[in-house]
Amino acid sequence: MAQPTPKAGKSPAGTGRETSVPVPAAAGGGPVSHAIFRLARLHRMFAGQLLRRVGLHPGQEVVMMHLWELGPQRQTDLVRLLDSDAATMTRTVQRLEQAGFVRRRPSPTDKRAALIEPTAASHALRLEVERIWSQLEDLVTAGLSADERTAALLTLERLEQNLAQATADSAGADGER
Repeated sequence: MAQPTPKAGKSPAGTGRETSVPVPAAAGGGPVSHAIFRLARLHRMFAGQLLRRVGLHPGQEVVMMHLWELGPQRQTDLVRLLDSDAATMTRTVQRLEQAGFVRRRPSPTDKRAALIEPTAASHALRLEVERIWSQLEDLVTAGLSADERTAALLTLERLEQNLAQATADSAGADGER
């Protein structure tokens, strides 16, 4: 017998707050993971709305932030820095190049490589991106005290460390086979 599709409902943690996405019974063993999924989806969606106004898509602004801070980078260095894959970074750089926010120039030290560098147009965009990220931060942390913001950040950093360690352990185990 088919089960009805669940509607958005109460948080599985019993906080009494409504969730934006139904929590399927199969996710019952992973309430934190499902909450991260919901939060990441909403964060990316809202960031996308804000970034579209300045001609960017989610993720492109992070590439730009690193280029503004570090200067020209090889694409392989951007892949490593952002823990991305080569195909995704290629598409991102191509789109940024088409939009006029980056350009490629030959590397002076490696004839096989090109450096990706921010353009003057992207530098004009920097203040807008910083404003958007501040706006997003204010929305995400609305109603939290300074101590709650600090605790949330520490918790998120710990979750990230756990996943990074699990990824490294998994990669090591795969290499042993």
